[in-house]
Amino acid sequence: MKKLFLVLFAVCFITACQKEKQRYFFDSAEIETLKSGIKAYEAQDWDKWKSNFADTAKVYANSKKGVSADERIESFNSMLAYFSSYGFEEKGSFSEMVIDKDDETWVNYWGNWKGTLKANNQEISIPVHLTAQFIDGKIVKEYAYYDTYGVNTAISEIEAAKMAEEIPSE
Repeated sequence: MKKLFLVLFAVCFITACQKEKQRYFFDSAEIETLKSGIKAYEAQDWDKWKSNFADTAKVYANSKKGVSADERIESFNSMLAYFSSYGFEEKGSFSEMVIDKDDETWVNYWGNWKGTLKANNQEISIPVHLTAQFIDGKIVKEYAYYDTYGVNTAISEIEAAKMAEEIPSE
């Protein structure tokens, strides 16, 4: 009985001393990949931006419906045509990588996007959250969350002003 107790104690001691697997990271290749994608987005280097994604990747921008990287580039170009400058502010941005309970690798990014409209030099600032799942160093899913109200309202006002200019006055 004494030997059994000592064996059980030794097993408990050894398992208690085992180091738990690290699940949170503030530096990783995946974080650097996401950051390089942000820089490529800011430079409109769409080939570089797209190179971070797997061929079958889906991007979910404020939606349950995923689109391909090519479709996302089209929507970027449509919106960015209204801006003379845009980008993410370095100050206040934060990135982390998490390996979840299912051993999936996710990178989270929080930052502030700022753009200046060509038509009126209005500045728009939007908090953004990105979360991307990585497999073998490539993004297979990306979720982007941000409030589009300010951008949509400003673009609608610009388009309405253009239409008003085109209507001949009597």
